Amino acid sequence: MAELAYKKAGAYLIPDLMLDGENEMEELPLGKYGMLRDTFLRENHRTTYMSWMLQGTLQAHLREVDQRAQEEVDQMVAEMMKRDGVNEELKARDPMAWVQKVNALTAQAEEVVLGEIVYK
Repeated sequence: MAELAYKKAGAYLIPDLMLDGENEMEELPLGKYGMLRDTFLRENHRTTYMSWMLQGTLQAHLREVDQRAQEEVDQMVAEMMKRDGVNEELKARDPMAWVQKVNALTAQAEEVVLGEIVYK
C-alpha cells in the first residue's frame, strides 16, 4: 500500500491528492477560449460543470475547446485575409490599414467561433 503525502495548512495536515494527469495540465496555461468556456459552464450549466470537475474531465474539455476554437479562428482569418487581399504587400505599403483589417477579420471570426464552439 502506498503512503500518502500530506501538506500543512495552518494547524492541519491535509492529504496531497491529485487526479491522474493533473500535474501535466497545470503546467500549460488555459487560453482565452478555454477560460470563456469555463465561465460559461460555471454560470449557465452548473450541474455539468460540477460533474465534469468531480470526474476530473473538466480541464481536458476546456483545453480541447480552447485548442479547437483557436484553430478555427486562425483558419477563418487566413481564409478571409486571402479573400479580401490582406497580404504582405498591403502590410509593407500601409501597416496601419493592414492591422485594422486583420483586427476586423479576427473579430468576425471570433464572433462565429464563440457562438458555435465556446457558448454552445
